[in-house]
Amino acid sequence: MRRIALICLAGLLACSNAGNADAQSLGSTYTSTAPKNCRQIGKPSELDGSTTRVCPGKAGLVVLISEDDLREIVSVGRNRKAAGEEPAARVWFGPFNSSEITVEWRAADGKPFAIIQRWHIADSTDPDKWGRPNTKAMLVVTRLPPGPVCHVAYVDATANPNANELARQAADEGARGFNCDRDEVKIIGNSGRAVELAARR
Repeated sequence: MRRIALICLAGLLACSNAGNADAQSLGSTYTSTAPKNCRQIGKPSELDGSTTRVCPGKAGLVVLISEDDLREIVSVGRNRKAAGEEPAARVWFGPFNSSEITVEWRAADGKPFAIIQRWHIADSTDPDKWGRPNTKAMLVVTRLPPGPVCHVAYVDATANPNANELARQAADEGARGFNCDRDEVKIIGNSGRAVELAARR
């Protein structure tokens, strides 16, 4: 996974996309990746419980969610095969993790260009009373086609009371111009335990 760069919000505001965003109608719609709303691919593995499901998205896109060894990957594409070949399908976090079922689609003039999803990253240094790791919340901003699908920014949900607003701003001002091959995933706002865990491999 690419090295993660820590930047301040002021730097993000200087992105060249900021001027374009002002002239467009930006907004959010939502879909669900709950298993009942998705198509299960095959049967869960009896060995490790791994699963894959394809969920309806927006504008003809689908959301691919694969879980293996208590870790998930989330990708987007025109179909399952396309989503599975995107850079996002090859990004995984080292600690156990899971994504929430609500997907926020950011769109300009009705055309989605990014998704925002809340993830929970297990913190083995912070066990609950039963010895299980507590999780730390993080928002992940992912860019959409045209062009590759990849992570653009991470926002620590605990360290930033306005995490949702920061994630939307990161999507609106950074996703469309983000180069998945060259650019580094950005940490927006205050860093926290969730993004520290996500950066570990």
